[in-house]
Amino acid sequence: MHLYLHIPFCRQACHYCDFHFSTNTSNKRAVVEAIVSEIILRKDYLPKADIETIYFGGGTPSMLDGEELHLLLDTINQHFTVATNAEITLEANPDDLHRDKLQQLYNAGINRLSIGIQSFHEPHLKFLNRVHSALEGEHCVKIAQEIGINNISIDLIYAIPAPDHSILMQDIQKTFALNISHISAYCLTIEPQTAFGSWLKKKKIKPIDEEYAAQQFEILVKTLAENGYEQYEISNFARNGHYSLHNSSYWKQKPYLGVGPSAHSYNGVSREYNVSNNARYVEAIQKQIIPATLETLTPADQTNEYLLTGLRTKWGVNKEKLELLSGNSFYSVHRADLEKLSEKNWIREDAANWYLTDSGKLFADRISSDLFIEE
Repeated sequence: MHLYLHIPFCRQACHYCDFHFSTNTSNKRAVVEAIVSEIILRKDYLPKADIETIYFGGGTPSMLDGEELHLLLDTINQHFTVATNAEITLEANPDDLHRDKLQQLYNAGINRLSIGIQSFHEPHLKFLNRVHSALEGEHCVKIAQEIGINNISIDLIYAIPAPDHSILMQDIQKTFALNISHISAYCLTIEPQTAFGSWLKKKKIKPIDEEYAAQQFEILVKTLAENGYEQYEISNFARNGHYSLHNSSYWKQKPYLGVGPSAHSYNGVSREYNVSNNARYVEAIQKQIIPATLETLTPADQTNEYLLTGLRTKWGVNKEKLELLSGNSFYSVHRADLEKLSEKNWIREDAANWYLTDSGKLFADRISSDLFIEE
């Protein structure tokens, strides 16, 4: 089984981020205690099985102090069996990761860090409204490795406006120099409810140049491949098999429990969405109520989600599973579409699965939506 904990606090709002978080930490302890209570309330949500992965996401989970982190992990250990080789990931910002903090995380059992570097270029960090400096980004990785946390992923953002591709190449080369085992690379997007969204509306910034973004993506994929990084999901690259086991469980449609404000849970047939409001979340949990909206997934929902996530990965989508999920309707509806996509060299097949080709990866979401089924 897989467990996600949403820690909904940040020191400041990045200009591009539309995840649920608050910069008001006055009720942080109350939220943590509510998450503890939700873990206990939902311990039977999934059939009993060892926890294979734990993921602290956010928000900024590195804002948890040592006592709060231990409280959460102790509660998990009291009510679940955590596998001895479980992957335990914590998302973190570089400005939180001083030596004492990193030692604290290591001692608590965190064995994988996902660090929000975004760029090693100071002007780009300022443009994104990141708290940390380029030097802090570099130093925290080195200190973590010295302490013994070697399973490190970093986030990089590409398509940040620049005259050419040299800054992206410098970011990639810095990643190589730091011996990072995993990279998540995301295209800069402008979401409506963000500072960038507001600026775009007021014409203070220009829309993302799609051709420039595609060029940057191609440079990323090519350069990382030449240096031993496998693109096992469209936005994720691993060296020596250091995949994110937790995120891979999502892409493979495995059930998971999510706790905390705005967290999602999935049991194979339905999905639940916790309320995206810290105060309302705490209030409900204190009354022993799970503040979640239930969505029962239809065969079309399950098929379409599988296509959307599975096609993005190296594992592709299984032909038999597509038929099973869709009620034996997938091929009767999409046989001609599959032939057209194959002729364009956007998808390929073997005896068991369908996969995106390298050229198809540039159109992943479009291809998936073309293959969606309707009720």
